[in-house]
Amino acid sequence: MSPRKIGVTEVALRDAHQSLMATRMAMEDMVGICEEIDQAGFWSVECWGGATFDSCIRFLNEDPWERLRTFRKLMPNSRLQMLLRGQNLLGYRHYEDMVVDKFVEKSAENGMDVFRVFDALNDPRNLERAMNAVTKVDKHAQGTICYTVSPLHTVEGYIEQAGRLLDMGASSIALKDMAALLKPQPAYDIVKGIKDKYGEDTQINVHCHSTTGVTLVTLMKSIEAGADVVDTAISSMSLGPGHNPTESLVEMLEGTEYDTDLDMDKLIKIRDHFKAVRPKYKEFESKTLVDTNIFLSQIPGGMLSNMESQLRAQGAGDRIDEVMREVPVVRKDAGYPPLVTPSSQIVGTQAVFNVLMGRYKVMTAEFADLMLGYYGECIGERNPELIEQAAQQTKKEAITCRPADLLEPEWGSLQEQAAALEGFDGTDEDVLTNALFPGVAPGFFKARPEGPKNVGKTAEQLEKEKAAASGASNAVQEPIQYKVTVGGRSQTVKVEPA
Repeated sequence: MSPRKIGVTEVALRDAHQSLMATRMAMEDMVGICEEIDQAGFWSVECWGGATFDSCIRFLNEDPWERLRTFRKLMPNSRLQMLLRGQNLLGYRHYEDMVVDKFVEKSAENGMDVFRVFDALNDPRNLERAMNAVTKVDKHAQGTICYTVSPLHTVEGYIEQAGRLLDMGASSIALKDMAALLKPQPAYDIVKGIKDKYGEDTQINVHCHSTTGVTLVTLMKSIEAGADVVDTAISSMSLGPGHNPTESLVEMLEGTEYDTDLDMDKLIKIRDHFKAVRPKYKEFESKTLVDTNIFLSQIPGGMLSNMESQLRAQGAGDRIDEVMREVPVVRKDAGYPPLVTPSSQIVGTQAVFNVLMGRYKVMTAEFADLMLGYYGECIGERNPELIEQAAQQTKKEAITCRPADLLEPEWGSLQEQAAALEGFDGTDEDVLTNALFPGVAPGFFKARPEGPKNVGKTAEQLEKEKAAASGASNAVQEPIQYKVTVGGRSQTVKVEPA
């Protein structure tokens, strides 16, 4: 009997560099390997969404829509995949339904095939409009379960959640483990449970980070339970707070009843490309290799680094352990939300405030909105005393409806706002860029004519570092001018690099 084919989603072009190097990788360091990625045999190539849109306009002076169009042109044989935050799209607030429709429509027009749609609270009401929008444009709507652990989260609950996503018309189910909390046995039980309840033809994709060191085994157990596709990153862009290595998955399955059918020669070329590129971004690299504390704190690596920087800014860098103990307290009070953007930032920042100023002496506006239901519903009951405190602070009422139901139509006003900006190109794409990041887009529109920039180190800078490291630190790296005076006469001496 021939082996069962396991699809692979390669994440090097999006989540890998988001997790390892703060989403700073420039397009110029990706285009040269797209042909090999396109021919390697991946089920899909994740290349857009998440934090990449923000990073493009905030740091790289790069149009994210042009990035997508370029990927589409360079990888004509691949399913392109993105990560979409449901009603939040790629921003940090809820958007009115027509804006959601328009964003999905334009993403599809520019080349997107697979939309992995998730909500930070696993509130299905925040997923439904985006899922429907994807279906309307005849693209792949991947309904996503954000995996977390709490006294209220169970295998049975995750299986039921998959059913709700399928009822919305999900083309597949993604089990998303953003903090590397998904251990092998729960993964097996969830995947098998979904297959048993909803049928073997239910496609299940499993996404794991590698931070805790257990999740390559998790992928294996998921495959044994019936998972159809797993996410990996090419080895030179893997591990740490990133993902498990693509080549390791291929080798792990050798001799089993499963096979990826990936082209190893192409994988080696992809590996070597990113091996050469990665040193340019060393200053943005995460220092985390393995962190088993996540099993106790459930704090993802990106959230931890954010809290550390907040504490250092307040001269309290030595209090990180207190904050890590406070996070589970805040999370319980909020009803046990999964810790993923934006809930991770909201819970983490409130924990920092609690440690520095006293528990809930100061409540952030975002945490108040979370307590009042403006981000959606959590699995657990929220602390009623804090709900009352949030209501008094914000002068808002607690809500139980879908948050987007309270929003007025805004597409017309968003068009007017964008049209007034210098550098606006008149497209719906620019309207959406400004809608998502109104604090950043105006500056980007002005600077866009200058063209993309690369915040990583250049080949010349790397060569200088290499020379310095090899003991040639006294070599002249730049032209130096000296003014030498001998016997009352001055001469200028210029020393050129060798």
